Amino acid sequence: MRDSSRQVVIIGGGLTGLSAAFYVRKFYKERGITPQLTLLEKGNTLGGKIETLEKDDFVIEKGPDSFLARKTAMTDLAKELGLEGELVSMNPDAKKTYIVSGGKLHPMPSGLVLGIPTELGPFLRSSLVSWSGKARAMLDLVMPARQSEEDESLGAFIERRLGAEVLQNVTEPLLAGIYAGDTYKLSLQSTFPQFGEVERAYGSLIKGMMTGKKPVETHTGTKRSAFLTFRKGLQTLVNGLVSSLSDVDCRLETEAVEIRRTGPEAYEVVLASGEAIPAEDVIVTMPAFAAAELLRPHVDVAALDAINYVSVANVVMAFDRKDVTGLFDGSGFLVPRKEGLSITACTWTGIKWLHTSPDDKMLLRCYVGRSGDEEKAALPDEELTELVLGDLKRLMNITARPLFTEITRLPKSMPQYPVGHLQQVADLSRQLEDSLPGVYATGAAFYGVGLPDCIKQAKELAERMADRLKVAQA
Repeated sequence: MRDSSRQVVIIGGGLTGLSAAFYVRKFYKERGITPQLTLLEKGNTLGGKIETLEKDDFVIEKGPDSFLARKTAMTDLAKELGLEGELVSMNPDAKKTYIVSGGKLHPMPSGLVLGIPTELGPFLRSSLVSWSGKARAMLDLVMPARQSEEDESLGAFIERRLGAEVLQNVTEPLLAGIYAGDTYKLSLQSTFPQFGEVERAYGSLIKGMMTGKKPVETHTGTKRSAFLTFRKGLQTLVNGLVSSLSDVDCRLETEAVEIRRTGPEAYEVVLASGEAIPAEDVIVTMPAFAAAELLRPHVDVAALDAINYVSVANVVMAFDRKDVTGLFDGSGFLVPRKEGLSITACTWTGIKWLHTSPDDKMLLRCYVGRSGDEEKAALPDEELTELVLGDLKRLMNITARPLFTEITRLPKSMPQYPVGHLQQVADLSRQLEDSLPGVYATGAAFYGVGLPDCIKQAKELAERMADRLKVAQA
C-alpha cells in the first residue's frame, strides 16, 4: 500500500489521550499511513490525574496509586515502552483488609471476591453482618434468578440477591469505593456486568462466584499480586509515554472550543486563541461534561449529560513509625457510608507498597468525599487535616502529628455511570459515526474508570480507526 499522511488531533492529554496518540501512531504506521499527530491539553501537565511526588525518600501518589493486574492493557503498554522492569507488586503480607463497623476495625472475611462471599465458613463467622443478615444472604442460594438482561442499579442487584445488610456493611464500601458513588445510582452493566451474567448462568450469585473464582494471574516478575504499580510511581508510565511521543505536537495550556466541519471528512479544531487546526480524524478524550460542549452542536449528547461526576480528595500523611504503634497487618480499611465518618477509606501505603517509605516511617493515604458527601473534600487544608486526624485517632488511636501532609483535591473526577449507560454511549458512538465520520469520543466516561480501562479503550479505538482507513484505501 502506498504511504499516505493523515492529520489527527487528540483533545485531552490524560492517560487516554496519551495512549491514543501512542497507538494511533503504531497502528496507522502498520497500515502504511503516516499520522501527523497534534495533542491538545487544557492544563499545564500531561497525564491527567496521575501525579507522583518524590519527597524525603517517600514515593507519594497524589492521584491514583495502583492498577488491577488482571486488566493487562497497562502491563502490555509498559512492556511496549520497555518499562516492565519497573513494575512492582504489593506486599504479599498485606493482603488483609479491614472494614469499619460500629467505629471499630473488623477483618474482611477471607473468600470475598469483589465483595461476594465464596467461602461460607469465614463469612458466617464474620462480625460484620448479623445472623439475620447472614441468613438473608444465604437465600441467594435458593432464590430464583432474574433472567432479564435489562440493566439495573448495582445496589438494587446486591440487595436483591444478598440483602440490604450485606450491601451496606460489606459490598458497598468495597465496590462503591472504586467509584466514590451511590450504588443505587450506578449501572450494574457498566460497573460489574459479571454479576448479572453469573446470576443468569448459575441461578445464584454465591454459587456462581464460587465456581468461577480464579487465583490472581501470574505476571512476569510480579509474584501473583492483585495490584501493581511502578517503583518510582505511576508517573513512570506517563513519562515513558511522553518520551515516546517526541514526534507528536503536544500543546499544553491549549483549549479546544469547537469542532468545525469543513468537508465530507474534514474538520478544524478551533482553539480558544482563535487558531484552527485542520484534522481528518479527531479523538475527544475529555471528561463527559467537557466533551458534551464540543459535541453538542453536532449530535445529541444526552448520554454525556447523564454522567454525574463526584469530587474527592486524597490526604497523604507521613509519620515516624515509632509514633504509630497501632494495628498495621494489612493494606488498610474501608468505611461504609452508614458510619458517618469523614474518610471513606485509608490505605496503609507504607505497608501495602514497601517501596514508598523508609523502614522507620509510615505513609497513610486517606480518601475523603463520595456521592452525596462531597463538601468535605473542598474544605481548607487545615480543617480537612484535622477531620482526617480525628478519624484516625478514633479508629486507630493515632495521636501523633504527621511529619507532613499532602492534600490533593480532585474536583469532578469520578464519573458515575447511570443505569442504561452502555446503551446510551453506544447510541452516541453511532450518532458520531453517522453525523461526524472521523470524530470519536472515548475515555473514563465511557467503558471503565480504571487506568487499564482507559488504555484499553484508546488502543481498541486506534485499531478500529486504522482498520477503517485500510478498508477505505483498499
